[in-house]
Amino acid sequence: MTREENLLNSLRLLNEMGLKEDSIRAIKHIPAQEGIYADYPAGLHASLRQALERKGYLKLYSHQRTSWDVLQAGKHIVVVTPTASGKTLCYNLPVLNAILLEQSSRAIYLFPTKALSQDQRAELDEIIDLLPESIKIHTYDGDTPQDARKAIRRVGQIILTNPDMLHTGILPHHTKWINLFKNLKYIIIDELHNYRGIFGSHLANVLRRLKRIAVFYGSSPQFILCTATIANPVEMAERMIEESVTLVDNNGAPRGEKYFVFYTPPVVNRFLGIRRSYINESRRVASVFLKNNLQTIVFAQSRLNTEVLLTYLKEEIEKSIQDQGLIRGYRGGYLPLKRREIEKGLREGKILGVVSTNALELGIDIGSLDAAVLAGYPGTIASTWQRAGRAGRKTGKSAAVLVASSSPLDQFIVNHPEYFFSKSPERALINPDNPSILVSHVECASFELPFSDGEKFGRADIAEILKFLEEEELLHHSKEKWYWTSDAYPADGVSLRSISSDNFVVVDTTQETKAIAEVDFSSALTTLHPKAIYMCEGEQYFVEKLDFDQRKAHVKKTDVDYFTDAIDYTKIKILDVFDKKKLDRCQVSHGEVHVATQVVGFKKIKFFTMENVGAGNLSLPQNEMHTTAYWLTIPAPLIQRLPFSSDEKINGLFGLAYLLHHVSPLFMMCDLHDVGVSIGDNMTGESVPPRDIPLKLVSPENQPVLTEPDFEPNIFIYDNYPGGIGLSPALFELERNLLQHCLKTIAICPCREGCPSCVGPSSETGRQAKQVAQEILRGLLE
Repeated sequence: MTREENLLNSLRLLNEMGLKEDSIRAIKHIPAQEGIYADYPAGLHASLRQALERKGYLKLYSHQRTSWDVLQAGKHIVVVTPTASGKTLCYNLPVLNAILLEQSSRAIYLFPTKALSQDQRAELDEIIDLLPESIKIHTYDGDTPQDARKAIRRVGQIILTNPDMLHTGILPHHTKWINLFKNLKYIIIDELHNYRGIFGSHLANVLRRLKRIAVFYGSSPQFILCTATIANPVEMAERMIEESVTLVDNNGAPRGEKYFVFYTPPVVNRFLGIRRSYINESRRVASVFLKNNLQTIVFAQSRLNTEVLLTYLKEEIEKSIQDQGLIRGYRGGYLPLKRREIEKGLREGKILGVVSTNALELGIDIGSLDAAVLAGYPGTIASTWQRAGRAGRKTGKSAAVLVASSSPLDQFIVNHPEYFFSKSPERALINPDNPSILVSHVECASFELPFSDGEKFGRADIAEILKFLEEEELLHHSKEKWYWTSDAYPADGVSLRSISSDNFVVVDTTQETKAIAEVDFSSALTTLHPKAIYMCEGEQYFVEKLDFDQRKAHVKKTDVDYFTDAIDYTKIKILDVFDKKKLDRCQVSHGEVHVATQVVGFKKIKFFTMENVGAGNLSLPQNEMHTTAYWLTIPAPLIQRLPFSSDEKINGLFGLAYLLHHVSPLFMMCDLHDVGVSIGDNMTGESVPPRDIPLKLVSPENQPVLTEPDFEPNIFIYDNYPGGIGLSPALFELERNLLQHCLKTIAICPCREGCPSCVGPSSETGRQAKQVAQEILRGLLE
């Protein structure tokens, strides 16, 4: 049988399997698309055109030609086209041309990962090898040998790096990079949609510093940004570089036929809404393709799930010695040489299947595979298309299968395929002016070049920050300039991946003492508390001691059949209301809040069955922060007239809070842990303690009287970072839309009492939680 016949046979088997168990929610056929081509521009250097033609690029795609034309007009661009559509040439073409025309020209390429920069380097090298003139391209990251760095600074024409290295290794040492900054023509930012939230807010400030240094050396580089499909590419790009940007989205790349299957594990207990394990179902789906000899990639949501799926598939597919190595794993933590070997094996067809984390989501060249299986919804529509796009050729058929987990977000997506296949609703959000982030980068920028009186940092007015840093004895004001006076090297103390650099080191004391990981402060309280089971690289560690003074967690290897889940109590207080809107039957607001979270206990959750097998009490210090929040105020009369007991009403409120928390990331490119949830009383301002906290741990004054006629609940969704990163205002702007999606999610869920797919497991949210939450939503909307 041909490859295409095997694929169609696999889809037929999958369809039969799904119909038998009512698991397939949609099979979307995406027809093939012809390419739209354009001639090479007249201004292109002759030797570059010849090199590209020798590589088989006889013409450009329409979006590649548009990119060239807009750049030649001196504008900045953001390119938005699908995976494997030739975005790379949109920036390689102008950069190589500029260097061929003027050897002194320089460019910086920024990639979010080392693996992606190595892959793009290989593609550039192929073109450069075909050119008569030599072009010096160098990777400059943490792996670059010290003895090579001096030569790279002197002669490198194209510097491939990542934001972290630009932040700590290039900008603070700009006097060693004079050639680069004097002649900087282009700055390329690939995979822009990855720079959202904290990381993106930091990068925007790194670019403010970069532009400031470029101006100092007399250059004015053009920006070329590339991204997957998001709802706000121009807004995101303009926020990132603080310049006007032209959108290029006229994709001209050809596309092969694709079948996209939405699959949900069958329900095994309708009363409790329990479904079969999505990990096991992903294994079954992937096996159908692999047994038909189709090259398949399986994406897992975590390193642990990657290893579990890999074990399952190896047992099923590698039946004999000669089959060994057909199925491989791929994730961060593997050595670079092993990763390169797996990429090569996939390109050459020697590896039949690979199980990967999101490490292979980005544009690393692994050839064109036949099928992609996504074990769980990746969290964003953009990421889903990126992963699905790893299967498919420019011609011929391919398949992608999304296997949904039990989470409300997964179940909403899989049961509303029309929502997924319409225009991307997700906005990538950043907040470069977050006070903590801004102050840390003003420090870094002051170290690099003194600020003048009245000078802005990008678009941010920083006069107050400069005075504050002077009071802290980090700056000295003299002759209308602000000079860095501290011995400290500020960039070293600023991590681009978190707001605070106050991290905990995880120390393994099993045999010899060694550091195995680093965890940010807020996560440490919930993952490294005493008696926690900490997981790293698939290994389990028992936390013996959490040392706050030394910022260390002492752990020992263990092997148990459970993991721990912290129970925390969040008290929230409104400090300032920025805006509020009266909807038909409720009110939504957003503003500044004070959040105090304390870990008061933990649960032991058994692997696979997910049953609660034990618990313990804890009393850790409170973690306090000021941040921004969105909150929904439910009118007291609506709560009073619900035909349920007082306890059941509270169960329903917690169920609704669980649902809002899980559905809100649908509209924002963020992870579930980027936002927190809490319930408070609008009248008294008191917070409502979660259901799983023993009442003896909550002081009487913090227990709102829920039966009072004026009890008016607020459900808060807050940014889980000090100062906020722009997530809650986006929820505020949704108005009724967020509540409507929550109601749809409950309505399609087959359970009777509540389950992980709607309001949370009934064992945790309590009796009637689903019915009460549904009645509240109907009361607010209908």
